[in-house]
Amino acid sequence: MQPEIDLITSFRNPEHIKALAAVIKKEVSRPINIMEVCGGHTHTIMKFGLPQILPEEINFVHGPGCPVCIMPKERIDHAIALASMPNTILATLGDMIRVPGSQTSLQKLRAEGKDIRSLYSPLDVIKIAKENPEKNVVFFAIGFETTTPMSAALVEIVLKEDIKNVFFHINHVTVPEPVDAIMSGGDAKIDAFLGPSHVSVITGYKIYEPIVQKYGTPISVAGFEPTDVMESILRIIRQFNAGTERFVDNQYTRAVSREGNLKAQELIARFMEQREHFRWRGIGDIPKSALKLKDQFAHMDAEVVFKEFLPTQELDDHKLCICGSILKGLAKPYDCKVFGKACTPSNPMGSCMVSSEGACSAYFKYGKLSKKGA
Repeated sequence: MQPEIDLITSFRNPEHIKALAAVIKKEVSRPINIMEVCGGHTHTIMKFGLPQILPEEINFVHGPGCPVCIMPKERIDHAIALASMPNTILATLGDMIRVPGSQTSLQKLRAEGKDIRSLYSPLDVIKIAKENPEKNVVFFAIGFETTTPMSAALVEIVLKEDIKNVFFHINHVTVPEPVDAIMSGGDAKIDAFLGPSHVSVITGYKIYEPIVQKYGTPISVAGFEPTDVMESILRIIRQFNAGTERFVDNQYTRAVSREGNLKAQELIARFMEQREHFRWRGIGDIPKSALKLKDQFAHMDAEVVFKEFLPTQELDDHKLCICGSILKGLAKPYDCKVFGKACTPSNPMGSCMVSSEGACSAYFKYGKLSKKGA
């Protein structure tokens, strides 16, 4: 019997992490503000205490890479309105159920008796629809490019099997556009980015090249383990020290290529296209930063079929919530007056606290930090 292969331990080896920290301390020659776009990186950074072992020149800036965190209240109100319709089952993924809308949340609505399902996989929608042929099943799809192929695959199956009672409310967003919006705004002082690895598996790292060329800001596509993050930081430092033209660095070579997953990209393109506009929670409208079903599939588009039930008013966060500033890299959770007080995971005021990938959730779970991050 062959020994079990451990694919994680070596990437979390304390000695390796400390050795990388020592090299970083030796080689860093200037302060560097690094934005980790993805909430998964934020949790890795906090969980493994990386700010405590890194030199003070390295400052992490949290970005908009949590699909739950960036969902505006009016889109959540769409989900609530759809779930409130007669003979309807609303299905969605992850923490979306707990995010507060303008008046209530899907979680509270479910407690009141509405049929709202939290899915492990989008493909579970097929089983739900077949078991409930007399009901409309609305899939409230969220996520960056990582989860979009699964939604596209679900559309393909529904069409192939001619299932009439499944509808899609598409809220898939993309990474390059908000990064470009943050950089073009000029408010956040960002010197480099950690690129999201799971997204990059699908898209390829080529999607970041225009941003690097436009702003001269290095992007290192990093895996989600602590040694991945530390190695990417070292690679960024070496780009600055070399003084050469900036480029997209692919640290996560074990899974990411320049071109990405072409079959997944083709599947998405078959059924979806860019929206002209999409409003990001706390950030505002970002052109062409989200996807929608193509017009030829309007008969299964919940935003078209159930348009009369959907609210249209744009809604902002609570005045005390600074999630918008956190998502734009202008503040950290401990800068918020209600963090850990009026706003906690059990009573979240904003999406950055309610989402398991949110920066506020990470800070609350792994400890309130000093301004240096240590």
